[in-house]
Amino acid sequence: MLDSRITGLNCRPVRRAVRGFTILELLMVMGIVTVLLSLVLPAVGSAREAARRLECVNQLKQVGLALHQYHDVHQSFPPGWQWEETHQSGWSWTVSILPFLEQTAVYRLIDRDQPVFHESNAKAREQTLPFLLCPSDITEPRFVLYSEPRGLTPAAALTELPTASYFGVFGITEPDESHLPPGHPGEGTFIESRSIRISELTQGSSNTVIVGERTMARIPSTWLGVDWRGEDAACRLVGNTDTSPNCRQCDECEFGSRHSGGANFLYGDGHVKLVSENIDRDLYQKLGRRSECSGGSEF
Repeated sequence: MLDSRITGLNCRPVRRAVRGFTILELLMVMGIVTVLLSLVLPAVGSAREAARRLECVNQLKQVGLALHQYHDVHQSFPPGWQWEETHQSGWSWTVSILPFLEQTAVYRLIDRDQPVFHESNAKAREQTLPFLLCPSDITEPRFVLYSEPRGLTPAAALTELPTASYFGVFGITEPDESHLPPGHPGEGTFIESRSIRISELTQGSSNTVIVGERTMARIPSTWLGVDWRGEDAACRLVGNTDTSPNCRQCDECEFGSRHSGGANFLYGDGHVKLVSENIDRDLYQKLGRRSECSGGSEF
């Protein structure tokens, strides 16, 4: 018989050397992962932006639906802004359509007989409406409106207002210029103290932009109303189609977005479309006019 000690030794498992990854192999794996991430992450980012852009389009469509419901009741769109009794501030066109946006509770917070900065409107100034904010934009719930600096007098804080991304088309003229002699009522659909009817969009409602988007970085703006002592006051409520969307060198009243290639606009017939930042300037101005002859000569 074999010695048991020898048998026991023969039954022991043979240990094999465990081979690890070499540094070169680890570097190769890390390189492959990096390449995959570089391919996947932009696609994920693009998908998210596409979703945000679609949400922006849908929000503008809801604004368009509310405007048309308002028009059905009042036979016109609301004015771009309306003065309150003291003539110290103007209420935005958006205020008028709040009940048609299922925001009656917010609408009831607004005392339209008093200035926007009055104590009776304190609660209204705190209302941020998410569906009026483009999801692609970088926004704050509210911003402080400052007075226009004059000479050696520095700008002073006037009031805090809720932000928004969507503004009525005043025309091709800068809105703040409408108050300079001899005055200019605006060529677009949302102008001072006057209601425009769909029938006045003589180039066709499907060929006329009536509401567009603008980034907070260009100029913080609001859906509520402004103290008329504020800097660029009218531009906080409406905008103009003078040059092109996303124009970096343009006036703060122009439209623009963080979407690639242009900005979303609501047309008079209710459809929403991205207007290219490369649009011909003459065509862009034509889109912003309610008619071929709209402007000061009408009034």
